[in-house]
Amino acid sequence: MYRFRGGRKSVSIRRCLAAGLAVVALAFLPAPAPALAAEPTCREMYFPVTLLGTPQTMHGNLCVPAGGSETVQVLIPGGTYNSTYWDIGFEPEKRSYRLAMNRAGYATLALDRLGTGRSSVPPSVLLTTITEAGSVHEVVQMLKSGEKGPRFEKVILGGHSFGSGVAIVEAATFHDVDGVLVTGLAHRLNVGGAVPIFAATLPAFLDPKFAGDGHDLAYLTTLPNTRYSIFHKPGPMVEGAIAFDEATKDTSVHTQAVDLFPLGVILPYSKLIDAPVMIALGQDSVFCGLLATDCSSAEGIKRTEAAYYSPAADLNTYALQGYGHAINYAPNAPDYHRAVVEWADRKVGTQ
Repeated sequence: MYRFRGGRKSVSIRRCLAAGLAVVALAFLPAPAPALAAEPTCREMYFPVTLLGTPQTMHGNLCVPAGGSETVQVLIPGGTYNSTYWDIGFEPEKRSYRLAMNRAGYATLALDRLGTGRSSVPPSVLLTTITEAGSVHEVVQMLKSGEKGPRFEKVILGGHSFGSGVAIVEAATFHDVDGVLVTGLAHRLNVGGAVPIFAATLPAFLDPKFAGDGHDLAYLTTLPNTRYSIFHKPGPMVEGAIAFDEATKDTSVHTQAVDLFPLGVILPYSKLIDAPVMIALGQDSVFCGLLATDCSSAEGIKRTEAAYYSPAADLNTYALQGYGHAINYAPNAPDYHRAVVEWADRKVGTQ
């Protein structure tokens, strides 16, 4: 039998045995957990703005990725919605647009339009698409100058429904943004689908949720238990999502529509936009239909919307299948979020 003896050869063999045993031991150790991606930093911000010469305050939630970003998406909600539309708390992994964009490297500023959320509540008669676009323009300027602290080189303006009208008017008037995202709005209106939305409103002061909040008699909100039928149908009835929508609903005023439809819908004012534009629509009863916008596919949307944008807009489109007006609530919203990220990366970028 061969015996190990002292000397260089035996030391070398002992070292090999020790190394082998160490490798075997390591194989039985549990694998280390993968490092969690750093979460974005979020904070509330208040911007001093003016509305026909009257001082107001616009509130927003600013979220910046851990690695920072030179591009911020300024997000404008639609009528009877506030900033929570962009950061839905029910199943946020699916439905939070804000979270999806932050993870893609974009900062986001989800605004409360004037008269909603934590923004100031001006007399309703002052609120129109044009006046609200002017207030958003002031916010964009403060973000680009760093006047309120954070400073960004580039701004993508995103809107939903009435908020898209504000985004169109702001971009077409001031030419100070690097991209425009239009959701829940098109230039061909399905009148039959719009009527139920207006019919499902009541004065906000009659709703206990807004009693004593300073909203005058012309502020409106939606009737209880109507939001699924007017904003989500034909999407699935997911109780948690609809409950969140009902709990966070907000106000609107009809004066906003006075210039929304002439400028944002009927007239091609959007032709003045000289930055890249993306339009995303669901199966929207307000804008989709045989004599309205063809929402069956991205190609259909582009075919019916292209006449309202100049070549400088380099129009991109996306059709979300199986859901209605409020597409951030769709179970398949991640598909639309990814499409927005791909477009934003190509046209604007995070740096």
